Amino acid sequence: MHNAEQLLTAGLSNNIPGKEHFISKDHRQLIEELSDYSFVKYDALKKHEKFIPYLEQRSTLKYYNKANIGSRPGKRGRKEKLTLSDLRAISFVGSWNQLKQNVPGYFGLGTAIKIIADHGRLDEVKQLFEEEPFFQALMMNSMMSLSKTNFDLTRYMKKDFEFGEFWSILNDECQLSKKMLLEISGHQNLMEIELVSRESIKIRENIVLPLLVIQQNALYQINLDSEFKELYQKIVTRSLYGNINASRNSA
Repeated sequence: MHNAEQLLTAGLSNNIPGKEHFISKDHRQLIEELSDYSFVKYDALKKHEKFIPYLEQRSTLKYYNKANIGSRPGKRGRKEKLTLSDLRAISFVGSWNQLKQNVPGYFGLGTAIKIIADHGRLDEVKQLFEEEPFFQALMMNSMMSLSKTNFDLTRYMKKDFEFGEFWSILNDECQLSKKMLLEISGHQNLMEIELVSRESIKIRENIVLPLLVIQQNALYQINLDSEFKELYQKIVTRSLYGNINASRNSA
């Protein structure tokens, strides 16, 4: 019913005669600047030497093939060494969601806004948020992704010899993105004006947290090469179902 309402109202608002909205030249240029800065930050992350190994060894990425929850394989091809081009969207985004890090939903955004702010132009971004529905919708989507992050779940990785530094890169950008989004929106909390959705997320995240803790413990034991490795692998695979059903979407 909710989805039907969304489709109906979106169609009506798009077709009811009214003033057509155009993005001004200055606002478009600012959006492109933010986009360029954000892309550079995100592209550097993808090229980080630990990016693929982190997903392979510290996330549920390789367990999507075993879970039979998608219409396609978890990755393209059968190459022994995984590359970024091999990844499929569902397993890629879903793995970040299982980690409660949701990187594709915000990474680079905080850095982009801070660069503009450091040049004394934060008020321009605030005005952009207030006046441009397109930009505001993008920012609200990132707020939703950030509302579903929980780096405390994987905080033990901060001391990980191999991936501790990489985990900190992700966490730092998450915290910066939250700070800058609240700054430009003037809100005290993420999703402040979307109370129903915010509370819905909070309830679902609390419900699924115990299962996520079990999943993280299983992944940790697998990396320690536990004698019960096979059993822990089954736990990770089975936990995917519950987490995905509870999340309603992947980001």
